[in-house]
Amino acid sequence: MAEAAKLLGGTGPSVETAAAGWAAGLLAGIAPYFQLRAARAADRRLVLAGLPSTRLVTARVTTGLALAVLVSAAALVALAARTGIDEPWRVAAGTLMFAVIYLAIGAVTGVLVRNPVNGTVLILFVWIIDVFFGPALGSPDRIATRWLPTHFVTLWMGDLPSRHGGRLGDLGWALLWTIGALLASCLVVIATTRVARGRRPRGSFTTALRMGLRDYRRNPVLWALLIVVPVVFIWLSKVITPDDTMTLSLVDDCRETLFSFWLPDMHAGTTTPIAIASLAALAGLFIVLDARSGDQRLTLAGFGTPTLLAARLSVIGCAVLLVTAASLAVTVTVFDAQQWWVYAGGSALLAATYALIGVRIGPIFGRVSGVLIAFLVPFLDVGIAQSPMLRTEPPGWARFLPGYGADRVVLDGGLTASFDETSALLLGLGWLFVLGVLAARLFRRATT
Repeated sequence: MAEAAKLLGGTGPSVETAAAGWAAGLLAGIAPYFQLRAARAADRRLVLAGLPSTRLVTARVTTGLALAVLVSAAALVALAARTGIDEPWRVAAGTLMFAVIYLAIGAVTGVLVRNPVNGTVLILFVWIIDVFFGPALGSPDRIATRWLPTHFVTLWMGDLPSRHGGRLGDLGWALLWTIGALLASCLVVIATTRVARGRRPRGSFTTALRMGLRDYRRNPVLWALLIVVPVVFIWLSKVITPDDTMTLSLVDDCRETLFSFWLPDMHAGTTTPIAIASLAALAGLFIVLDARSGDQRLTLAGFGTPTLLAARLSVIGCAVLLVTAASLAVTVTVFDAQQWWVYAGGSALLAATYALIGVRIGPIFGRVSGVLIAFLVPFLDVGIAQSPMLRTEPPGWARFLPGYGADRVVLDGGLTASFDETSALLLGLGWLFVLGVLAARLFRRATT
């Protein structure tokens, strides 16, 4: 993360300090979400039975603060063991502020989002935006990102004066965010005792395909991510890219050559695969898990497994095309690929690969853990191992990862004038075939 911060014009060494806050914030955001969702019905019954709302609110908020202290302590112990802590009190206070702010984010999400997978995705997405566009990985002088929830906390925690804190200063704004988060948490707990939500209502190949597309259409978070993720990852990467050059090793005219590129012209195009892989993995996971119980009942009713499998794969194919089209629609506004058809084809291959990985992840890890894994795997593969922003060419071990072949095709289509990555294309298609076979076996076992 520190190396990535240097390339993006960030603060480098302060990344290790901010990492304690990031860890505490993510845990403190997800845990209260599940606490509020699990206790919602019980809390309403307790109030109806005569328990004063103020006592219930105090109990829930106190539990949340105890959780914030616990995750902050765990993060600080890990930081001390990893790098040491130069200013313990400042770092401890900053880490606790991270946890309290994300406590409110998790609580608000618990009221607004009923589905646990959707809620986890939303919290994780807010956290990703906060981390990757915040002052530790970006620039402490960037005014445009000061509305991020932990912007001023990060600056004060890492002793990085922003010079745009005004009269309150960075610490004042950080405390204001923290106090506001505490108030929001109280209001949210009060709301959970008063708000009741209604239950959300729940048959040849054509019917199965139509029902699968309808179920996919009913996932509001995924539709929102189709808009938000490409805009954030692709368009904002263009905005924050420093004015500098980057050297890449690419194949052109059958020869491996070092090319020098102007970062503002190429960074957005190389960020697109990250957005596509993440969205496709989530789409594959959602489609399989949401339809699993229905597919089991259809199989018991006499529906053929091959027909069901073909329908599910067709829905995944539609999702792949949708994810690719949504991402490229944003990319075309900020990046001019040398070979658009090759670039689009490589993007679709990458999306199909990670959609099938999502199909595998869901039944193995479950809904909530599966979402976290579906974000983590493409980030480690496409965002770190294959990233042209971190090194001239991928390391040797990265060639064994599923995103290598498709990503090389994307880079070839985006940055060179002729197609020379036949071996990478075949490797990507090989991964697609293997993952398709594994997904078919898993689907057959899950519906038997």
